[in-house]
Amino acid sequence: MPVKLRKKQQQKLPGSEAKMQPQPKFDNPHYKGSGKLKNKVAIITGADSGIGRAVAILFAKEGANIVCSYLNEHKDAAVTKKYVESLGKKCLLIPGDISKSAHCKKIIKKTMSEFKKIDILVNHAGEQYQTDTLQDVSDDALEKIFKVNVFSMFYLTREALKHLPENSCIINTVSIVAYEGNPLLLDYSATKAAALGFTRALSQSLVDKKIRVNGVAPGPIWTPLVPASFDPKKVSEFGSQTPMKRAGEPFEVAPAYVYLASDIDSSFVTGQILHVNGGKVVNG
Repeated sequence: MPVKLRKKQQQKLPGSEAKMQPQPKFDNPHYKGSGKLKNKVAIITGADSGIGRAVAILFAKEGANIVCSYLNEHKDAAVTKKYVESLGKKCLLIPGDISKSAHCKKIIKKTMSEFKKIDILVNHAGEQYQTDTLQDVSDDALEKIFKVNVFSMFYLTREALKHLPENSCIINTVSIVAYEGNPLLLDYSATKAAALGFTRALSQSLVDKKIRVNGVAPGPIWTPLVPASFDPKKVSEFGSQTPMKRAGEPFEVAPAYVYLASDIDSSFVTGQILHVNGGKVVNG
């Protein structure tokens, strides 16, 4: 059976979910929460759209209040807030640039002011650019992508650790490219390899404090990052090389984050990466 391609399309970073054709599926109406995260407070960077939004909605279904950190995609963030609040949970929106240490401190300060605690930190937000050759990676772009994708995890986690109690958790979004590499995403692949190393090292650093640290490594998932990163032809073919011959939807990734966030389900799990990638087998 031939692979059905998506419509060719392109956006500017950071991208808008509302402009995508078709729009990503971020909610699974058949998912019923069971209180796994009841009364927890979760900070999720990049929760305005894509995987981050799907995670926020699923966490809310499981009983958590949400802090949605995002850059400037106010319309997308408003949709996340609406969905979370429709589930009877609070959603605090905090726009700003997480590549800045001062802003990461602001996120933690506002969270503590609003909710008085932090139970879950999801370092998810990131950016990527198509780079056909190493010569396409400028000094400025290299510095920027590492600040957004890697430095922010250090900044935010360092500040959050002042408040994270025993049995809390940190979940970092890695990527399949940390394992496979991607010739069109040289700098992004390097940042995700760094995220992988950070996750594993931090898990060992915090195990005695009874704080679990894990990660999720998505494969190709249909999110605003795709049309904002690749040329229209690549967008139309996105995900067709997986064994399942398609890209995944955000709601198909989100349950992995619920599992890792729940001390009911994953109390004996730290330093691990869950792979949600449409059937690709990766080493490591």
